[in-house]
Amino acid sequence: MNISNWIDAFRHADGPPPQTLWAFMRWCLSGAWPALWLAAFFSAAAGALEAGTALILGRVIDATVTLGPDGFFAVENIGLIFGSVAFFLIARPVLFGLSSGSNSIIVMPNVNPLVLSRLNRWTLGQAVTFFDDDFAGRIAQKQMQASRAVTDVVSEFINVVAFALASLLGSVLLLLTIDWRVAAGFAVWLIAYFSLIRWFLPRIRKRSATRAAARAMVSGQVVDTITNIKTVKLFAHDDHEDQAALNAMEVFRSTAISFGVLSAYFRLALMTLAGLLPVLLLGGTIVIWQVDQASPGDIVASGAIAIRIAQMTGWVSFTLMTIYANIGEVEDGMRTLTPRTRLEDIANAEPLKRVCGDIKFDALGFSYGRKTGGLDTVSLHIMPGEKIGIVGASGAGKSTLVNLLLRLYEPEKGRILIDDEDIAFAVQDSLRRSIGVVTQETAMFNRSVRENILYGRPDATEEEIIASARKAEAENFILEMQDHRGRKGYDAHLGERGVKLSGGQRQRIALARAIIKDAPILVLDEATSALDSEVEASIQTALNRVMDGKTVLAIAHRLSTLTKMDRIIVMDAGRIFEEGSHEDLLARNGLYAKYWQRQSGGFIRTEAAE
Repeated sequence: MNISNWIDAFRHADGPPPQTLWAFMRWCLSGAWPALWLAAFFSAAAGALEAGTALILGRVIDATVTLGPDGFFAVENIGLIFGSVAFFLIARPVLFGLSSGSNSIIVMPNVNPLVLSRLNRWTLGQAVTFFDDDFAGRIAQKQMQASRAVTDVVSEFINVVAFALASLLGSVLLLLTIDWRVAAGFAVWLIAYFSLIRWFLPRIRKRSATRAAARAMVSGQVVDTITNIKTVKLFAHDDHEDQAALNAMEVFRSTAISFGVLSAYFRLALMTLAGLLPVLLLGGTIVIWQVDQASPGDIVASGAIAIRIAQMTGWVSFTLMTIYANIGEVEDGMRTLTPRTRLEDIANAEPLKRVCGDIKFDALGFSYGRKTGGLDTVSLHIMPGEKIGIVGASGAGKSTLVNLLLRLYEPEKGRILIDDEDIAFAVQDSLRRSIGVVTQETAMFNRSVRENILYGRPDATEEEIIASARKAEAENFILEMQDHRGRKGYDAHLGERGVKLSGGQRQRIALARAIIKDAPILVLDEATSALDSEVEASIQTALNRVMDGKTVLAIAHRLSTLTKMDRIIVMDAGRIFEEGSHEDLLARNGLYAKYWQRQSGGFIRTEAAE
């Protein structure tokens, strides 16, 4: 049996993550508790042996004093000799080995991926507004930070806290066998020890959370700069970004110093208290020995206990400080990651099946939570297979309409129906599988060309991949590609966000992805805006083939790309202002006609028409 699999490292969590600390910890670790308790048991058993070590040492000293040099190896003392040897050579190594193995093989390798996978699944399910409102680097940092911190808390609790508590309990029992007054003195010391911990650790936890938040801001700032490095270079803002990073680092440095000062005082106080323990226990036992109520072995045993616990105090105090620091980081990550910024499927949601592409926007209203902007009571019926062009100045509501169709946001008013089914009652994944999308700024994954195209349909064959690339007029440049590791063609990696490609190349791969997906509804959001006129003309036939038989919503500022659409929708201030064919709209001499007349190179001006 493979003990490394006793914890299912990728088991799904039960429900959403709670927003209180200990409930959140239980959520993170659910399913792992039997293995964790077993590891804690082995650690506690090993800790209890510390008292056994002092007990055996005391018995050996008493036997030495009583029996003398000639009698120590006598027959009547063989039991103590063999028992001591078995303890140090068998029992102690086996228990410490079980303790170490259970933590390093069962717990540590599995808890981190268990927590990280759960946090990542939850984060992936957040609505796009969650990601719009934060740094990508900060969100990733919080996931890694929280999973590592939970793992460290669990590991240190098993390795140190369970071990130390068992050691303390065993020590109390041993001291009671010597004299209750020595045990009482130790109990008083323990009260002072735990009181000191109780005062310091909540403050350490708070300062640790502040430090973690500052560290995440440094990561967020640096990642944001690197993500937009071309913009930084083009505007010659290296110094500006350096200063922004330095400002974030200074905040982190200040919080780290504050944490360090408190930590230093904590260690000083605890080590002073630890130095008192040998004086207290040894001195007390010697006084009792002077009145013939304790043996020399008792003095050795109490001294061994005192020195061991005094040494362990520094180790335990440092570990407790680390645990509380990690708890602070868990809390910080919990506050960032657990808010329910989500569009959940309703309880009885059904997947869309055999979508024909009939789309109805029914009195749709959405303003991003503001009083104005977005859409204002938009109603529109798109027949199956109909090609619709959508035009309008920036802010007219074009992209909002598409985002609501994709259910990236929830309508504030009205509803959207596909084949007469309200998409609010459909499984979101089935909705998005039914819609192919090519956007203006299509980011690629830092994976191979093949993997990026397969994202449209992971089960596609190699022949289908190549066919989709050819239809998108992408195969020629794909075959010429080679990345920094020598991978070529469809195996070449594209760099983060596809930075190794031109805008036109990115959009052609995005188009290949949409082609291979072969969804009944196709959304083109400025799909050819990054292509020059020659390239655009070369793939127009391919686009027409892709659109054949599909319901198409095409957003464009370049009006020449929409002239062959069945119908053009003109939007203004969140409403449908005009609709009709290209020729009909020109004949009306309305807003569309003004856009057409004002085009420069075939583009609508981004400001609203006068």
